[in-house]
Amino acid sequence: MKRVITYGTFDLLHEGHINLLRRAKALGDYLIVGVTSPDFDVNRGKINVRQSIMERIEAVKATGLADEVIPEEYVGQKIDDIINYRIDIFAIGSDWRGQFDYLKEYCQVVYLERTPGISSTQLRNEERPVRLGIVGYSQDVEKFIAESRFVCGVEICGIFYCGSDNRSQDQSIPTCGDLGQLYERCDAIYVANEPKHRYSASLDALRHGKHVLCESPVALSAEEASSLFDIAATHDLIFQEGIKTAHALAYKRLILMLKSGKIGDIVSVKSTCTSMARDIPCGSLVGWGPIACLPIFDILGVDYTFVRAASVRGASDKDLYTNIDFVFPNACASLEVGYGAKSEGELVVSGTNGYVLVPSPWWKPDYFEMRFEDFTDNKKFFFQLNGEGLRQEILEFMQMIKGTRRPNLSISKSHSVAFSGLLESYFKKTIPVYTLKKQADR
Repeated sequence: MKRVITYGTFDLLHEGHINLLRRAKALGDYLIVGVTSPDFDVNRGKINVRQSIMERIEAVKATGLADEVIPEEYVGQKIDDIINYRIDIFAIGSDWRGQFDYLKEYCQVVYLERTPGISSTQLRNEERPVRLGIVGYSQDVEKFIAESRFVCGVEICGIFYCGSDNRSQDQSIPTCGDLGQLYERCDAIYVANEPKHRYSASLDALRHGKHVLCESPVALSAEEASSLFDIAATHDLIFQEGIKTAHALAYKRLILMLKSGKIGDIVSVKSTCTSMARDIPCGSLVGWGPIACLPIFDILGVDYTFVRAASVRGASDKDLYTNIDFVFPNACASLEVGYGAKSEGELVVSGTNGYVLVPSPWWKPDYFEMRFEDFTDNKKFFFQLNGEGLRQEILEFMQMIKGTRRPNLSISKSHSVAFSGLLESYFKKTIPVYTLKKQADR
């Protein structure tokens, strides 16, 4: 018996997929089809898959062409499968020509011609794309534009510069002379202007019926942040705070593991974000605080019972370094942010059975460790980091707009309001705020 194996995502199964399976089936007597798992797809940068793995497996089975269907879950599995299933022929689409020649050591490799003009990507793109406009310019805008090109169904339709904003290096993005012109072109707005103006920019976009993805912080008071979510809900719009770390696969897996009790009850979260290379005109707490607060609020919630802050201030009174301590009902936390002082940018979560270490720079996570008293129980976890989480953030925002994903799964309203409220308390000094020293601005 001649055994054949092929692999694919098989999302939105179409005529091209069926033709490929027929050609593979014709090569032998027994066809095994590997369907890629969601994690494997994400790790190789494919994030636009619409159907679950079970839906895709059932669709392949329904063709009647596969004698056996298996999930593909890790890099190198093809070699294991060829050996374990005693495969004679490995078949794959011709768009992969040459990339699987290394398998010739184990079996015959055949590249099958694909049906021209048909692909899952094309089918996804046949829906009208979400037209996305940009308000303002920050260091994140260039990355945002670049990563948006990896997401099917999103089209950057224009950018409106505010005041003395720098200009994007991407000349393919049309510049709009005023907001009215931008609103006419787009369905949604990405707000990336100065933090003190983000609330007014988001509010204006929502009032013009546009969905909004706003860089963090979305506002400098709890009331303003809350009102943005309320206005969006009233007008059936999506409002989302943008913190790309929240969408990184490693970070998501970390939070799930912690909530499942892997290291026992959490007693402490310590989050540090500093960079001497990055000047932050608005100060370190506004610039770094949203990221540093993210794991604290995700793990311990937002209902802290006590908070205090200490800062090193520059001559212009902006904070060059800030440390904030929190007390929660059953745990404590601290964040350390700065661009006028340097520290190890790691995340440490302590529990009653062990602890987690996410090494520097933890906000770009692709690896973390769970450590225990008995070091033989220690475990290391590795994940692919695609676009620092920004690619997934754009995808999820688009999915929320199209109604295929529930709103605010990664960053909730309570989280956004809590951080804006923390900033308000810090600047109004309604919490203890100690000045450690003053020094020249960087």
